[in-house]
Amino acid sequence: MLRSAMGTVINIDGRLLPPEEATISVLDRGFLYGDSIYEVIRTYGGRPFELDAHLDRLEGSAGLIALTLPWDKKRFSEEIQETIRASANIEAGRETYVRLVVTRGSGEIGLDPALAVKPRTVIISRPLVMPSKECYESGVEVAVVSVQRVAPEAINPAAKTGNYLNNLLALKEARDRGAYEAVMLDGKGRLTEGSTSNVFIVKDGKLVTPPTDAGILEGVTRRVILLAAQDVDIAASQLHLEPDDLREADEAFITSSIREILPVTRVDGEPVGEGRVGSVTKKLQAAFRERTGVPVDGEGF
Repeated sequence: MLRSAMGTVINIDGRLLPPEEATISVLDRGFLYGDSIYEVIRTYGGRPFELDAHLDRLEGSAGLIALTLPWDKKRFSEEIQETIRASANIEAGRETYVRLVVTRGSGEIGLDPALAVKPRTVIISRPLVMPSKECYESGVEVAVVSVQRVAPEAINPAAKTGNYLNNLLALKEARDRGAYEAVMLDGKGRLTEGSTSNVFIVKDGKLVTPPTDAGILEGVTRRVILLAAQDVDIAASQLHLEPDDLREADEAFITSSIREILPVTRVDGEPVGEGRVGSVTKKLQAAFRERTGVPVDGEGF
């Protein structure tokens, strides 16, 4: 088995390779058209967190874009865990970032999906890099951007695809304005999600996040946080939100598999609540970490 001294290993269709030897055809539809689906998974204690949920979502994404997966869930799980072992991050005392990508494959150039010969699977395993400790202690700024979330009628938001230009442009606008993350609106001016995150607010001690019918990807971490809120008796609801709901919140945070719960203390240059990480956010951070089996003072805090 390949063992990486650098902590990064690439698995292409079941073959473990160092990054410098991992190649995909320039005729692959993932490269040409973003015709692919993906998942991002991280480990806790060397174990992939919520792996079944990620693989369920991968299957759902495949169904929504009519992509035939090359492996069943058992094979995907085995290949992911083998790639994690090969990257040897746990032996070095590090957690692992995993990116699982399935493309429709390559073939004659043309939009017609029938031109694809067979799907390709790529698993990237490398050392996990989280936001800085300062981000968790002081919070980050988000910007409500002009780039809208793609309408559900155009692309089903439940499909996590490699076609990410919309999100990329949203994040660029936010970064150009000095913010850490973009928050996108739908065609009605309502909050949807961040460019790579789900959005939560806290008002009067209650947790609120936009519902899935707002045109968002139902994040795996988002679901775990809603369960963690029940663990610590924090009332949670899924409601349509306006930009002013975010700006006038007592607390806010964004979530993703890599970031977990990242506090938001400024929106569009103005403070959220008292401009510092709030007590409900801290309570949820602890409750989330309880579900991972890693204490609050572990990596990332």
